Amino acid sequence: MLRSLSPWIPGFLKLLVWGLLAYGGLCLAAFLGQRRMMYFPDRSPELESLQRASRLGLAPWRDGEGRLLGWRRPSRVAGRPRMLLLHGNAGDALGRLDYLALLEAAGLEGVLLEYPGYGCRPGDASEAVLVADARAALALLRQEGAPVFLLGESLGSGVAVQVAAADPGAVSGLLLVTPFARMTEVAAWHYPILPMGLLLRDRWDSLEAIRNYPGPVAMLLSGRDEVVGAHQGRRLAGACPGPLREGEVPQAGHNELPLHPGPPWSEILSFLCMPAGMRP
Repeated sequence: MLRSLSPWIPGFLKLLVWGLLAYGGLCLAAFLGQRRMMYFPDRSPELESLQRASRLGLAPWRDGEGRLLGWRRPSRVAGRPRMLLLHGNAGDALGRLDYLALLEAAGLEGVLLEYPGYGCRPGDASEAVLVADARAALALLRQEGAPVFLLGESLGSGVAVQVAAADPGAVSGLLLVTPFARMTEVAAWHYPILPMGLLLRDRWDSLEAIRNYPGPVAMLLSGRDEVVGAHQGRRLAGACPGPLREGEVPQAGHNELPLHPGPPWSEILSFLCMPAGMRP
């Protein structure tokens, strides 16, 4: 039997070696190019961004050294609660203008943070960079003396959870829109033949981080989320140690949530903004 198979063994081994080399090359390509696969920024010169913001009725939000951080309305009410918006992995902050009307209808001022490497901000996006930048923006916004909430959209939900977990007392509440539990699981779902748990550098483990935030959390899920999966948001909700309100739009895809004032936004924003003793 072995003698009859012997002519085929060298050819089989050759195919096996080439297959392993091809798979290794695929893994290497995924490792080296993972941030280009995870972050899809729209880039533009600062002057162009300023002109676009002006047309949208927004003014630049800058730090104490004049560096642009993001965008907000030109006028604001002292003491009005702020909602720092941490957007998803594609586009830029100016593309999230629709969120401001939702927040303003609930009595909140929306502040759009632009990530390093997005819009006109210099730098390159990574987990460490985005979280550090959001923490600095939160500290700056808190200097205005009003409560600050965080709205994290998709990838931004991972930023929001980590910022809140690092300094729970600084965050009055979290609103997580189409969130995920662990990026390694999302990546493995999309690329099941690759060992994404080993390859990913930016792991975005919201499931672990959320356990360190005891404040109120509201979540809005898309029932047909084809990007992260609604099951990811449900897992994250199950790990929240504090007050929780979940909402779901059953027929919506990842980018198909209705962005206009009224339900379901009014209910979850009302939950976040109510005094602690009145939450169910």
